[in-house]
Amino acid sequence: MISPKRFCFFFLISCLFFKAPAQTPWDLQQCINYAVAHNITLKQTSLNNEINKINADQSRANALPSINLGASHTYNFGKTIDRYTNTFANTQVLQQNFYISSNLVLWSGLSQYNTIKSNEFKYLSGVETLKQRQYDLSLNVASAYISVVFSDELLKVSQNQLDITKEQLDRTQKLVTAGALAKSVEYDIKAQLANEEVNVTVADNNYQLAILNLTQLMNLDSVTNFSVGKPNIEVQADQLLNNNINSIYETALKSQPTIRSGEYSILSAERNYKASKGRVSPTLSLNASMGTGTSGLAKDIVGVNYSGYQISGITNKGDSVYTPVTQIVTRQTPFADQFKHNVNKSIGVTLTVPLFNGLQTYSAVKTAKINTLNAHLTQDLAKQTLYKTIAQAYANAKAALNKYNATKSSVEAASESFKYAQQKLNAGAISSFDFNSAKNRLFAAESNMLQSKYDYIFKLKVLDYYQGKPLVF
Repeated sequence: MISPKRFCFFFLISCLFFKAPAQTPWDLQQCINYAVAHNITLKQTSLNNEINKINADQSRANALPSINLGASHTYNFGKTIDRYTNTFANTQVLQQNFYISSNLVLWSGLSQYNTIKSNEFKYLSGVETLKQRQYDLSLNVASAYISVVFSDELLKVSQNQLDITKEQLDRTQKLVTAGALAKSVEYDIKAQLANEEVNVTVADNNYQLAILNLTQLMNLDSVTNFSVGKPNIEVQADQLLNNNINSIYETALKSQPTIRSGEYSILSAERNYKASKGRVSPTLSLNASMGTGTSGLAKDIVGVNYSGYQISGITNKGDSVYTPVTQIVTRQTPFADQFKHNVNKSIGVTLTVPLFNGLQTYSAVKTAKINTLNAHLTQDLAKQTLYKTIAQAYANAKAALNKYNATKSSVEAASESFKYAQQKLNAGAISSFDFNSAKNRLFAAESNMLQSKYDYIFKLKVLDYYQGKPLVF
């Protein structure tokens, strides 16, 4: 048996050597999928669209025959005519009625049909609206994801600059000790080191904020151990040059859900307008019913009792006329017999002609027509906005590409300048101020190049978004 002390010893050793499994970094598609699945606004939009589907299903069901089943259990008091015996009743009478009825609209000016189509198109419009909001969220997540990657790269650049300065400080201290450089040079390098430590801290804070922004967009419960993959993203200048604004716009008209949603909204409004005009037409309905009932006054004769004879008259000769004295024996008609024998059936058609209803139908038609015109204008505005947005995005992408190419040249020049400055500082040919200036120019050039690189990459993703391409690296 293991003693408690030995158990504790082994437990502590296992804790020291045990490593929790590292969480797998998230790629962009995983972030998008999680965000779409956990976004509350999208869930609300989906629920609202379920209501549209229910309304569409209900409008189709309204075209089916209506069937109603009913029953009543009634006590009548006072003088009344019993409907099943056709006799007056002065006492309490129990009546029971049972019926089934059906109604089917044969013609209503195609109002029902157009209402069905209108609700179907409204549902389809809602489906596209949901897709558009998913696309918009995906683009926002992609932007936040790229910000994380950019912030991480900038943090690495800042850390690399700090490491270079540490190495330079070590060399400078050796040269100062050897008497090759003045002590002031060492102090200047230390000041530069302190500034770059601040830069690393700022870069790390920006990275953590970028992570926070991404996880909040995703509605991720915990950011502990959260990290994103570091995709190898290459700048593709040809991708921009192979497209133009008009080709992207034509593709967007076919791929963007907001455009399809607008088309369905127009179709829905047009069908609703036709349905409103159809309500001016007469309505022809087919009606059928069957019913039966029972009454407490219903009696059946079950026999006759004879109790003798009585004089009922005298003949011409003076003889008495005798008739038997009888008493009819009855019983209440059984429920089953009444239910069977009292059945009544009816079938007929009803024609309803709307003549005047306070101009409600007229107003509904005018309103539906205005809604149709408004749906067309809304779609035209959406297309205009889409074209302007694509044109702006294309111009932004071109500007970002030009800036990236310029910053690449700037980094190359700043790198060469820094190499010479480092060599001259070690030889005592330049001041520490000039060395730090060259180093700061290199850091600024590298930072600008990273910013322009990822800015251009995101601008390309925006153009991909409008062309319906997947947001992947």
